[in-house]
Amino acid sequence: MPLVQITLATGRTAEQLDALGKAVTAAVGESIGAKPESVRVIITECEPEKWFIGGESMADLRASGQR
Repeated sequence: MPLVQITLATGRTAEQLDALGKAVTAAVGESIGAKPESVRVIITECEPEKWFIGGESMADLRASGQR
């Protein structure tokens, strides 16, 4: 049973997350021959204030136009 874990910054719609889950499930099935019902996808969302890149929060980077 394949398990795919994805971490994203918050801000996507429910529709976008649904599309991601479906696309990842399909990609796993196509690439390794797994049945869709055996694929597990976990999407974890993280607040940009708690995600750091090069020592700066993603929130600050977004505010400055760098991300």
